[in-house]
Amino acid sequence: MSVTENTLILETTQGPVTIEMRPDLAPGHVARIKELVREGFYDGIVFHRVIEGFMAQTGCPHGTGTGGSGKKLKAEFNKEPHVRGTASMARAANPDSADSQFFICFDDARFLDNQYTVWGKVTEGMENVDKIKRGEPVMNPDKIVKARMAADKE
Repeated sequence: MSVTENTLILETTQGPVTIEMRPDLAPGHVARIKELVREGFYDGIVFHRVIEGFMAQTGCPHGTGTGGSGKKLKAEFNKEPHVRGTASMARAANPDSADSQFFICFDDARFLDNQYTVWGKVTEGMENVDKIKRGEPVMNPDKIVKARMAADKE
C-alpha cells in the first residue's frame, strides 16, 4: 500500500489499523481529524461502543460516548456506502453535531448511507478491528494507543 498525506495509522491494543482518509468526500472532517491526530487527541482513547456485526466506535475523551473535542462539524454526507471497513463520523440527532467520535463498520450498514459522514476506509488491519472487545459499554475496553499520520515524521 502506498502511504499518502491522507494515510492515518491507529496503533490499537489489538494491533495497527491503517485508514485511507478521503478529503474528496469530506474535506472538513478529514482536516479536523488530522488536526486532532496531530494534537494527540486520540492517543489513549477507548473504543466505548462496540456492537457485533455493526461497528466499533471511539473518539470520546470521557470513554462514555458523551464527549468530544468541543468543535462541531458541518455534515458532509456523501454517496460513499457504509460497508465493511468504512470509517464514518458519529453524531447526535442534529446532522451538524459530529465532533471527534467516529466508527469503523464491521459489516455492511447501508441504512446509515447519506445520514453520516464517511471520511475514510480501512486499507490494512481490519483483522485487528475485528478483535476489538464488544460491549455497550465495553468492559476493559480496547483503545487507540497512538494515532498518527503516516506521512508525518516521528
